[in-house]
Amino acid sequence: MYIDSPDTGVIIYFLSLEFIVPIKKKQQEVVGFLEANKIDFKELDIACDEDNRKWMRENVPGEKKPQNGIPLPPQIFNEEQYCGDFESFFSAKEENIIYSFLGLAPPPGSTEGRIIEEEPTVPNGDVSGEENKTAEETEKSEATEANEVHTEDNVEAEAESAERVTEEQEEGKEQAVTEV
Repeated sequence: MYIDSPDTGVIIYFLSLEFIVPIKKKQQEVVGFLEANKIDFKELDIACDEDNRKWMRENVPGEKKPQNGIPLPPQIFNEEQYCGDFESFFSAKEENIIYSFLGLAPPPGSTEGRIIEEEPTVPNGDVSGEENKTAEETEKSEATEANEVHTEDNVEAEAESAERVTEEQEEGKEQAVTEV
């Protein structure tokens, strides 16, 4: 559920420009999922607020930035802690670990909560299959990174174009105010 509170944990940095369809669809999927699961969140627009855009860009970790260094929305944070981008969100959703991804405790009875509760342990206290799990996570992580690079390359040009349009609009507003 969207809430307008400074104390909100989950924050989605989004782009309000309607004409960049790939970004808009990703944003809608993230917001729709959070709303359907009654997870509180706050949206911060990077198109209309330069401070939001600057903060998002500075706080996305370097390894998550595309080659041009400009991360595209949606970017997800819990307070000031980076959670991930759309591809990371989608992977967490598919693996039923969305609450962990968001830095939240899973609700009682949820699939993720049951998975955490049911992890078998061996007599020495280690989680059984931990080595296999780590190898699988590494493979998934590498596949996700490859997909992110490909996806971000396709959308980068559109986002850069949108930013130029936004900047031109802002410059036009400034000129109009100056002329008055």
